[in-house]
Amino acid sequence: MSELKKAIDQISKDRGIDRDLLIDTLEEAVRSAVARKYGETMDIEVAFNEELGEIEVFEFKVVVDDVHDPISEISLDDAIDHDPKAQLDDEMGFPLKIEDLGRIAAQSAKQVIIQRMRDAEQEIIFEEYRDRVSEIASGIIQRRDRTGWIINLGRTEALLPKDEQIPRERYKRGDRVQAYIIDVLKESRGPQVVVSRSHPDYMIELFKREVPEVADSTVKIMGVSRDPGLRAKVAVMSRDRDVDPVGACVGIRGSRIQNVVQELKGERIDIVVWSPDIAMYAQHALSPAVITRITVDDEEEALEVVCPDDQLTLAIGRKGQNVKLAAKLLGWKIDIFTESRYGEMNAARKGMDQIAAVAEIGMENFFGAGFETIESIVKATDEDLLYIKGMTESKIGDIRVAINMLAPGIFEELAEEEANAAEAEMTEEVMEAEIEIEADAEIEADAEIEENNAEEATETEESETPAEGEETK
Repeated sequence: MSELKKAIDQISKDRGIDRDLLIDTLEEAVRSAVARKYGETMDIEVAFNEELGEIEVFEFKVVVDDVHDPISEISLDDAIDHDPKAQLDDEMGFPLKIEDLGRIAAQSAKQVIIQRMRDAEQEIIFEEYRDRVSEIASGIIQRRDRTGWIINLGRTEALLPKDEQIPRERYKRGDRVQAYIIDVLKESRGPQVVVSRSHPDYMIELFKREVPEVADSTVKIMGVSRDPGLRAKVAVMSRDRDVDPVGACVGIRGSRIQNVVQELKGERIDIVVWSPDIAMYAQHALSPAVITRITVDDEEEALEVVCPDDQLTLAIGRKGQNVKLAAKLLGWKIDIFTESRYGEMNAARKGMDQIAAVAEIGMENFFGAGFETIESIVKATDEDLLYIKGMTESKIGDIRVAINMLAPGIFEELAEEEANAAEAEMTEEVMEAEIEIEADAEIEADAEIEENNAEEATETEESETPAEGEETK
């Protein structure tokens, strides 16, 4: 076996580059070198001889009477010297020695080979990691980049961007780290693998690795919401009624979930049971808080959740973390109220549904315009009520009549309240005026007393002063 053939086989094995691709690269490099030395007009053929293990080059010339271009033409006499059967217009091939190409052409061929091998290797790496998107990759922290950390994966490098890192997680050069491959990009310097440690699917892959029931799809993860590094919620369901999805993910004494928590630097994980019933699903998602009532608005995809007064802190969580993660897990908007607050709201909104029905306008239109109670409608002017979407002057009249029927005497009660408020305000003003008069009287009395005291002091001083020429004993 020739040295060239050995080199091709070895490079193909070590670099993982297809052997035929290497041979095509060599042939192209030699073709480029010949063109560089003799020009593009030379008609050549380059092929790799498997038996000899060498690159063979042939130049072709046309047999003519009068040679105008020595590179592409040959005279009939010269052609007969090579082949006695040669005739005019025949095309003859002549072997060309690669050694005759010269140093510059050889260097050019070498550069072509190196570049083509590099391109082929990068294409192989790109295809390999493109197929590994959504998998976990392991590597060593190599250096910090302005956009994040560069991780050495062995055959290539990966970028861990700043916004894909777990907050407050610190790295140093040489640390081994795992991450989730989210994308592979083609860059001029090679394939760019982008990884993440904060992606929700990273947690799913970790559970697949730690929990056999998740890996074989007996237990299915229906959703993940994360506050990376702090807390996460994972919704699970079981395809086998004999398998507890929560118990399978937690493991004996929490051994399975603890491995995931350690990998995520202590991120607290709540495992909740998924349910097709959105109200039941929300109740599970808001655990550990106790929920007493849930109202579902399918059109707006919104939930009104009611909990005991002492459970509000648990339901909302620190800085709203629990309710935010639950809302993200469900994909619905969640509003939480205490039982006492909900009772107040219901009392205040009592009868609004009937008013809305009389006007044939949705309650949300009333609420959107700021009218949440019958009292607010009674106090409003007709101009104010026309701001309600779908409201007309005739409907305003119907509403006024309906309010009298539903809450007879409410106008009188409100008038009486306003009168009482006005009377109380007037009484307060009278009292303030009386206080001011009393204060003025006290000030005048004090001034009179001070004046009398001053006069008495003057008289006393005059009586004690000796007359002129009188001796003082």
